[in-house]
Amino acid sequence: MNTLLHAFLKRTIRKGSIEVIDSAGKSHSYGDGTLTPVRVRFNRPTAERNVILYPGLKLGEEFMNGGLDFEVGSIYDFMETIFINTEGRDPTALMRVGAKLRFATRRLRQVNTARRSKRNVAHHYDLDGGLYDLFLDSDKQYSCAYFEDDQPDLEAAQLAKKRHLAAKLALQPGMKVLDIGSGWGGLGLYLADRCGVDVTGVTLSEEQHAVSNRRALDRGLADRARFLLQDYRKVKGPFDAIVSVGMFEHVGVNHYRRFFEVCRELLAPDGVAVLHSIGRFDGPGDTNVWIQKYIFPGGYIPAVSEVVPAIEKAGLKITDMEILRLHYARTLREWRHRFLAAREQVKAIYDERFCRMWEYYLVGSEISFRYWDLMNFQIQFTRHQHALPITRDYMFEAERALRIKDQRIEARTSLKVAGE
Repeated sequence: MNTLLHAFLKRTIRKGSIEVIDSAGKSHSYGDGTLTPVRVRFNRPTAERNVILYPGLKLGEEFMNGGLDFEVGSIYDFMETIFINTEGRDPTALMRVGAKLRFATRRLRQVNTARRSKRNVAHHYDLDGGLYDLFLDSDKQYSCAYFEDDQPDLEAAQLAKKRHLAAKLALQPGMKVLDIGSGWGGLGLYLADRCGVDVTGVTLSEEQHAVSNRRALDRGLADRARFLLQDYRKVKGPFDAIVSVGMFEHVGVNHYRRFFEVCRELLAPDGVAVLHSIGRFDGPGDTNVWIQKYIFPGGYIPAVSEVVPAIEKAGLKITDMEILRLHYARTLREWRHRFLAAREQVKAIYDERFCRMWEYYLVGSEISFRYWDLMNFQIQFTRHQHALPITRDYMFEAERALRIKDQRIEARTSLKVAGE
């Protein structure tokens, strides 16, 4: 067995139970026998070397390419055991050097011009539409849900997320709303339907653009909800409200100030905007190299300390901020369970390597939100400090009213289905 890998596991794994079958067929055990037992088999010596010398990239690559297999437990159980044992510890000297080098060069990887942004979006969001149908909720919300209680109901939590955001926008019927990064149109259609507003959504994904407009037409909302295949920097305003969910992670640190300058240009003087994004607790950093290469090229998860100065410099005023802890961990767990349940269908669309790649993506993301320094934030901002009431009561009242409306519509829908 690789000497460095053996030394790392022996020194690190205090809790848990990991058995390693090395490439020569010999067994090595680590831990105290607690937690979910894991047995991992390395199929070649290079896999042992790679995962210890460059774990941020090579663990995922070796799992994708068959360099290692799990005979007991899963990649999730293995990574959870590693994270539990390393939580709060300083990284090794080699990892610190690598992190510093990547941080120093991160802006080069985040030059997200309009052309490059479209290419990056296509890499992830223009995959076969059937893939997302297999693990997302019925409204295809591909962002952090909002769990109002302890029930693991993804449908209810994604509906609650839309309700939560709508309440923060302080909407009135007839208002014009811009949705930057509108996905498959779910949020925009919700706002148009429940709040009676006129919605313009923009996306760079051709797949999402087609689906969004088809859904608007099917629901009879095309007169007040339209979706454009357009970069947000090309949009013409003004709008009474702007919302952006799960898109800011693709902007890139080089473009933060321009993003908020565009928001200011597009926002009416008394308008309200809400930004929903993944964030990091531990300050500015860099994107995991495996995620950057295989899942989100050009992407970066910002620290709040990087976002606030850009808002201020754009002449905008932060009027509310909320940190959502662990909501995304729960969301990702539901996605992962659904993905694994549909694994054979995913394999039929793509192949085994793709299944392993996406399983690793969902596992690594969930673990990071559950044990390390990732969270979600929602920042509300305006051009004018008198644009909103001076207490947050209006949010709670709007959310309560929307919840009642959602329940009534759900009840009517259930009765209609039962009657059929």
